[in-house]
Amino acid sequence: MSVNEPQSGEGPPPPPETSGQPPETPYPPPPPPPTAPVAPAKPWQPVGVVPERLSDVYYRTGLTIFLTIITLGIWGFLWTYRTSEDLKKYNGDGLGGVLGIVIYLLISFVLMFTIPNEIKNMYERDGRPSPITAVWGLWFLLPLIGNIVWYVKVQRVLNEFWLSKGSPPA
Repeated sequence: MSVNEPQSGEGPPPPPETSGQPPETPYPPPPPPPTAPVAPAKPWQPVGVVPERLSDVYYRTGLTIFLTIITLGIWGFLWTYRTSEDLKKYNGDGLGGVLGIVIYLLISFVLMFTIPNEIKNMYERDGRPSPITAVWGLWFLLPLIGNIVWYVKVQRVLNEFWLSKGSPPA
């Protein structure tokens, strides 16, 4: 009897010799641990949301100018919030309402460049030439009349875009 052969009652036979490869296991090996922390997923936010109806006071040019003057600029906060939120909901990026208000409080003239820029990006993503660019913000250099000209143009361009996307008119 050879040394490798089992003798009766001495236990199980030895495993067969392999060619240097580890024996196969019925389960795959676990994946290696991640080397870098994984960023948490952003909450799902729909993109391409247009305003429900343009009859709301925020979309009426003359009424917004009147309310801004009568409230000594307070209505401008509401318009800024609403407009920034609308742009963010449609584009999926941008300032958003809260950050728009913070900028309005601290350095309001910056919004005169950022809002037209977001509108320009919105038009370009839609494959259309934009009737407005960030340079339009230079209207802030003309006191009072520059703000009115800027607002009238921005609101008209926004309303035209929302109407083209199916938002019901006033």
